[in-house]
Amino acid sequence: MIVKTYGSAIEGVKAITITIEVNVSPRGSKFFMVGLPDNAIKESEQRIISALQHIGKQMPRTRTVVNLAPAAIRKAGAAYDLPIAIGILGACGQLSSDAFASHLMMGEISLDGKLLPVRGALPMALQARTEGFTGIILPMDNAAEAALVEDVTVYGATHINEVINHLRGSTPLTPATTGKGTTLLQQPITYDFDFSEVKGQLHIKRALEIAAAGGHNAVLIGPPGAGKTMLAKRFPSILPPLPLEEALETTMIYSVAGKTTDNNSLIVQRPFRAPHHGISDVALVGGGSTIQPGEISLAHNGVLFLDELPEFRRSVLEVLRQPMEEGSVTIARARQAITFPANFMLLASMNPCPCGYFNHPEKKCSCAPGMVYKYLNKISGPLMDRIDLHVEVTPVTYTALTEQVTAESSQVIRQRVMAARALQKERFGDQPVSCNARMTAKMMHRYCNTDVESQELLRHAMKRLQLSARAFDRIMKVSRTIADLDNSERITARHMAEAIQYRSLDRQSWGG
Repeated sequence: MIVKTYGSAIEGVKAITITIEVNVSPRGSKFFMVGLPDNAIKESEQRIISALQHIGKQMPRTRTVVNLAPAAIRKAGAAYDLPIAIGILGACGQLSSDAFASHLMMGEISLDGKLLPVRGALPMALQARTEGFTGIILPMDNAAEAALVEDVTVYGATHINEVINHLRGSTPLTPATTGKGTTLLQQPITYDFDFSEVKGQLHIKRALEIAAAGGHNAVLIGPPGAGKTMLAKRFPSILPPLPLEEALETTMIYSVAGKTTDNNSLIVQRPFRAPHHGISDVALVGGGSTIQPGEISLAHNGVLFLDELPEFRRSVLEVLRQPMEEGSVTIARARQAITFPANFMLLASMNPCPCGYFNHPEKKCSCAPGMVYKYLNKISGPLMDRIDLHVEVTPVTYTALTEQVTAESSQVIRQRVMAARALQKERFGDQPVSCNARMTAKMMHRYCNTDVESQELLRHAMKRLQLSARAFDRIMKVSRTIADLDNSERITARHMAEAIQYRSLDRQSWGG
């Protein structure tokens, strides 16, 4: 007898419906698994045998063939245990096949029958809705995440026995419920760090406000102890909240990576990823034997913070260049190419030289001649060109540290950032661009309206600093953001001058 159950395979951040065909024939005694399964799926036979024996069911002793279709798609992981086990019970007559024809199910089964969580529950639920399934059965740990998808009933189970009883109709499972995405996003977000705790550093706060308002990449350069990392940790507190569409995109990535829990079934806060400088290329970009998203994809719609930028291997930094431009990363293999979203803001910090005191207002740099240039040269020119804001961080004075004046809070700054983002949203309309940093050349020509004085200022800066065409684009985009913060339709000389000053590393005084 042949029966069919349905599961999902994850490719990138999307799910593909897999049909699990089980045929139990009276002749023969072997178990066959076909359809391009990996070793984890092949081992499901032993887990299923033990689980069925534990609940008083029997594995058929005759010839059993399990086919995972379509066979051209590689299947990986132990999450196919549940649909295979249910298919076997249906094929040998221990469960009616009509009960699960309209259900999609996934789950790893332990030896005693308990269901263990799987990855990719959210894209599975989205695909189940698209394919017209009336219900999806998942381990209880994944139910809240999948229940974010409307118009499909999600059932969470802790044991295979619960699934069997539900399909028989004797003890139906209770549909999982979670708050709607819009409701979850309206809940207040608390931040561990706030800009009101920062003494002085007004120009750094201003630069970070511009970066947040326009989605610009930024690098903080200054001596040790000046507050670069401290300021970076507070950067998420001034970012605009996630809209529902971006929240679902981000949650899908975390779901595929297995990083969602019941407490964060929907990612409501912009990600802030801060990998160590010893990270490998694969861990940063994504990949592996089973292709998984890397740090740049986990930072999608959020911030990737690289502390001590020159300490990262050059090969690691160079792989950032294409994702920073495209907003996505494609990982190619011999038989497949997977694309992950990677629309992140790069925030980096670095010392100006090995000793850390080059250009320090008081301490003398002890580096030998040429060492500053060699140190900065660890970061390639093309990568530095892609960083919009080069922000010099100077040490905080004793007077500033002991002032009793309360600094501006993150909430106040965030309101200005949100107002600037609202202007950009209205300006771009339905175009696939969310902020100024992502403007195309055609959009820049249309929206970056400058006066004669600002044009002359930029022409002089291009000639004196020998800026590249990409640096020209960055300055124009940053000046557009500064004008938005000023609620100005036209870019003036004041806006242009402030944008130009954020190209510190283009000046000859650095590392010359």
